[in-house]
Amino acid sequence: MAEPIVLAIPAFFLMIGAEYAAWRRHPPEVRDYRLHDTVANLGCGAGQQVIGAFLLGAMVWGYEAVRSRVGLFELPADSVAVWLGTLLGVDFLYYWFHRSSHRVNFLWAAHVVHHQSEHYNLGVALRQSWLQQVFSFFYYLPLALLGVPVAVFLATVGIDTLYQFWIHTKLVKRTGFFERWFNTPAHHRVHHGVDAPYLDRNHAGMLIVWDKLFGTFEPEAAEPRYGTVKPLRSVNPVWANVEPWVELWRRAAGMSRLGDRLRVFFAPPEWRAADEPAPAGPLRTDIDYALYTPPATPGRSVYVAAHFVLVLGAVLALLTAGAGLPLTLRAAIAVWILLSFGVIGGLAEDRRWARFAEPARLLAFGLLAAAALSPLH
Repeated sequence: MAEPIVLAIPAFFLMIGAEYAAWRRHPPEVRDYRLHDTVANLGCGAGQQVIGAFLLGAMVWGYEAVRSRVGLFELPADSVAVWLGTLLGVDFLYYWFHRSSHRVNFLWAAHVVHHQSEHYNLGVALRQSWLQQVFSFFYYLPLALLGVPVAVFLATVGIDTLYQFWIHTKLVKRTGFFERWFNTPAHHRVHHGVDAPYLDRNHAGMLIVWDKLFGTFEPEAAEPRYGTVKPLRSVNPVWANVEPWVELWRRAAGMSRLGDRLRVFFAPPEWRAADEPAPAGPLRTDIDYALYTPPATPGRSVYVAAHFVLVLGAVLALLTAGAGLPLTLRAAIAVWILLSFGVIGGLAEDRRWARFAEPARLLAFGLLAAAALSPLH
């Protein structure tokens, strides 16, 4: 399901660069880009694509198994009506997956990664969970049951996902008549807000009409505060994906009743067991809350940015030219990429363990590069 996204990566970076340049014309105190936050956003997105490249085959196989064995119809892949109907179906099913992801804790543990940034810009659009695609896949299986060809399914999921990139900006205010029917930056800013009127609202992908039909629409009034009610307080992409699950398991382990330990995985995020304390602060909704900014020096920031760009280069190489490598080598490179995001995130936060891990990361890079360039494979 990732192929259209991979092809769009150059456009993503061009648009992010253009938005950053536009913000540079604003006073420094209101600019909405921060280096380490952007590194975290792009690291989450790149990691999702790396993992997705390995999951894609299994998802295609599973979808086609359902379609070929129990599909109700043989829908033609060259029909405009099939394409338009599938796109509408994808968007409708995405709405319900997205809505569920805000109301069921184990789904929220995957989806929350997208909401962790305390800023709102096009870079946030690329901040994606490494596990969410596993859960969202099952919501789309009704399309296989209807007999939608797998190529049409993959392409329309890509279109629906690509549409949602541009709505992650504060620079586009209102869009007039268009926003009566379609999801827009104004609508999606509400979705990323932690303010009480905005929580669990505007789950749409492309069409905002789903929210209006099913009672989850909220228009933008005041500027939202962005992030999650209980902040992550980290710019490490690995920890961003792991921490929600750790927190969920910690909550379950601390409960005295077995029923509560099971219920917490399926309850909404705000649910608390009778013997469970309230979330510890600071909370994003606190009046005096200060945005998280890791300790930074110019030298460390340059090092983090430079090595992060190099790892992104490895991601692009793996996604575009890695098919010719043995599976074990591709898997080893993927693991190195994901761990590199963790180490670089640790360096950004000046973690002592990261300073010790960095030489090993660089050594592993040399060994993997030699293996990838070797004619022996």
